[in-house]
Amino acid sequence: MTDKIRIGLIGAGGIAGAHVEGYLRNTDKVVFAAVADPVRANAEARRGEDTSVQIFDDYRTMIAEAELDAVDICLPHHLHAEAIIAAAEAGLHVLCEKPLCMTMDEAAAIAEVADRTGVTIMCAHNQLFLPTVAEAKRLIEDGAFGRVYEVRTTDSFHNGFTPESMGWRAHASTAGGGELIDTGYHPVYLLQHLAGAVPTEVTAMLSRHRLEFMEGEDSAQVLVRYDNGVVGVVTTSWAYDAAPGTEKFSLVGELGSMSSDGVTLTYRLRGQDPVTISFEGVHDIAAEVSHFAECLIEGKRPLHTHVEGIDVLGVILAAYESDRTRAFAPVQRITAASAVV
Repeated sequence: MTDKIRIGLIGAGGIAGAHVEGYLRNTDKVVFAAVADPVRANAEARRGEDTSVQIFDDYRTMIAEAELDAVDICLPHHLHAEAIIAAAEAGLHVLCEKPLCMTMDEAAAIAEVADRTGVTIMCAHNQLFLPTVAEAKRLIEDGAFGRVYEVRTTDSFHNGFTPESMGWRAHASTAGGGELIDTGYHPVYLLQHLAGAVPTEVTAMLSRHRLEFMEGEDSAQVLVRYDNGVVGVVTTSWAYDAAPGTEKFSLVGELGSMSSDGVTLTYRLRGQDPVTISFEGVHDIAAEVSHFAECLIEGKRPLHTHVEGIDVLGVILAAYESDRTRAFAPVQRITAASAVV
């Protein structure tokens, strides 16, 4: 890789604006080279005044004609897998918004193309780049809490969606489910990051409390067991704001515990006084873009590749199965290219 990564943006919708801001905050290592969207006005809005950014109405044409090192996928969920595979087949590295894909068959195809081409596929798990999360992970890996027993994560808010504004998210065929596979994807990957293990089984309760016009759930409570013994709990919703004082994440281990609202981190080791650390805010997607570029330039593995993305998807799909059957559901995994178990 050169010292700068030429990125092509696929999809110019709402979240793409934050990704473009990420490029502009990392001009020392990223070149925003092209954008593809069938709605030209959206592509032009993302390009802004920089006419050196090429515009394409089809990402396949962009992949074939633009001089790129990588693509950044910001499409509706049901279009992720096809775009990932097309880019990887062309030898381009991939940063993909959540979720990685919608089914384990798609996940197997992504794993196969990644293994075969050797490209890097990084999941855009932006909350991993919050300073509180990075410090929490450091404390865990340093053994501050000893053996970890329990992790909890929360991501709930009162979403103002209407039948007119919800668009493709209202339909399971394009969203892959409801709130859990969308916003709920964040606390699931955060849970996995802090648990530091492979998920094995799930039980879940899904609800549609308020957004009756959508096909999927607007809220979910999910319980996950990991292969290192950690038990994880996720609460997530579009129906309501979390109660005052609810943690964004917390952890209990044999030597102590910690909790964070996302801005401050408080931890207490047994027999010691609590320690609270406050962090300055960051543009987490800019940090994500920086990490992606650095990994390509330096040949490093990103924090979460398609491997972790597939495990997160496995938890979500198991949650849907558990809610359907009212029983524990095993987490399916990809143990080898295109082999689902």
